[in-house]
Order: sequence, then C-alpha cells, then structure tokens
Amino acid sequence: MKLSSVVAIAAGCRSAAAWGGMFNPNLRPRLSCQRQQTYTQTNKTRRNATKTTHAGFGHITVAYIASNFVSSDTASYFQGLLHNSTEDYLAGVASWADSVRYTKWGRFSANFHFIDAKDDPPRSCGIVMARDCKADGCVVSAIHNYTTRLLDASLPASERAIAAKFVVHFVGDTHQPLHNEDVARGGNGIHVKFNGVDFNLHHVWDSSIAEKLVGGVRRAPYAEARRWADALTAEINTGKFNASRLDWLQDVDLEDPTATALAWASEANAYVCTKVLPEGPEAIRGQELGSEYYEAAAPVVELQIAKAGYRLAAWLDLIAARTKTQQAVMGDL
Repeated sequence: MKLSSVVAIAAGCRSAAAWGGMFNPNLRPRLSCQRQQTYTQTNKTRRNATKTTHAGFGHITVAYIASNFVSSDTASYFQGLLHNSTEDYLAGVASWADSVRYTKWGRFSANFHFIDAKDDPPRSCGIVMARDCKADGCVVSAIHNYTTRLLDASLPASERAIAAKFVVHFVGDTHQPLHNEDVARGGNGIHVKFNGVDFNLHHVWDSSIAEKLVGGVRRAPYAEARRWADALTAEINTGKFNASRLDWLQDVDLEDPTATALAWASEANAYVCTKVLPEGPEAIRGQELGSEYYEAAAPVVELQIAKAGYRLAAWLDLIAARTKTQQAVMGDL
C-alpha cells in the first residue's frame, strides 16, 4: 500500500530560518561540479556494499522500507534527482552522511547526527530544543534545513541531491534512542559486552542488536537489509504493526519540519529511560548485556526501524508532491 493514499499533501513552506540564530546549513558553500560528481558516483548503487560498514545496516534497512512505501511518482522523482534508476536509489545513499562527516568538506555536519538531551535517565527523559540543540545545529534543525533545501527550486539539482541524502540519513538517526541523548556522549562512553565482545553502548544500539535480530549481516549488508526491510514491510502492511501505522504519521507536517523531527526524536529519547538505561549507566558499564536486556531492547530496535522507514516514505512523498506542485505553478507563469 502506497502512503500517498493516507498522507494529505500540505501546502506552503516555511523559510529555513535557523533555530534561535544557530548555524544554518543553507549557508554552506556549494560543492564544485567535480567534487559533487565524486560524491554522487561513490554512492549510486550497491556496488559499494563491500565498503559499507555494519553501522550502516539500520540506515540501509530504513531506506529499503521507505522505497517499498513511496508512491511511484516519488520514486521517479528521487531516482532522477539521485541519478539512480535501480531499487537501491535510497539505500545507496543511506549511509552517505556518515561517510562525508569525516571529510574536510563534510566535517561541518558532524553535530547534525544527534541532539544532546541533557536529561537524567532513568529518572527523567525529555528533549528541550533550546537547551539541547547545539549552537551549530543538531539532527532536528538539520532535518528542517535540508528539507527546506530540497523544496527550494532555485537551487541546482546537485544541491538538492545533497539535501536528499542528508534527509534520508537524518530521519533514521532521529529514531535511534542514543542519537537523542547526552549521557556519556550518547552512550559512546559506556563500554559493555555484547555476546562476549567489547563494544560501546551506542554501537550496540546502532548495529549489534539489529544484526543479531536478523541472524548476522556477514558480508552482504544490502542483501540482508533488503530481506529485513521486506519482512518489516509485511508486518506494517498486514502484521503486528498494521493497526498502529497510521498513528506513526500523526506528527508528520511538512509545514513544520522542526516540530515533526522533534516529535520523532522525543519519542526515541523516551526509550533511554525505559529500555536503554532502565537502571542507569553504572548498572551496565563493563557488564555483559545478557538475554534479559536483549529481549527488552530488540523489539524497540525493530519498531524504530519500521517507524523510520514508514515515516521517511511519508516525508519523501510530501516533498515530491510539493515539488511537483511548484513545478506546475512555475510552468503556468
């Protein structure tokens, strides 16, 4: 079932004003044509699967779920924008933002992958935008800004393609609980064992739990992600997620990308108190995360991956529909 039948198209668009005067990604200098071509070519298809770290497995899965639900018009629009006519047009760019953040050009985007909720888990969880979004941006403000850039017809297609890649990735980031938490740098400073192997807690929630859920990723992250995405798509269409899927879209509002992204981030942040750190950081620091922890966490990871993919599809449908309307209006002038 395509989301176009259940998501109303919002009219109009707010400007991409920075939140409270913070850094605005709209002001980044444009890439040269040569550098943009390099970024595009290195992320076009799953020929790069062997170069993809397992940390990207969740993002790839989210992208495949989204590609299962977007309308045909949306698929055509983004395939054209991203210069990729295969089924991997979203999956192939899903981890791009994680790659470029470590480049000289992309290091400005490092803070856009998270928002540091300065709460007190497990006693209290919650995000306060003015308090928790850094002066140079966060994942919530980044979704606002890059959504606005995607809708800006005055920008060249290469710039809108970059914005699309960021949006695809950042929607996924808002659904991972520890991307919405300040404690120990989002769990990066909490070292634990998972199946006897040393990891930080952030990695466990980024990758380890998801990989265990599917029986291991091994050397084929795209193929494994495709299978998992199809299984979760079936759960959304006719299975355990079917009854709640429309509720997942209640906060989707293209008129207010900040409020939309903040709702997603806040929802994920609540799990830090209930599932990620239910007894606080010290209760698990240096410890093996046993079966009881995994059995409580795994359903959350599965649910959040499904939500992220379904919501991303809705968001892209709205963007593509708005763009089509804008083009029609410009054609009439």
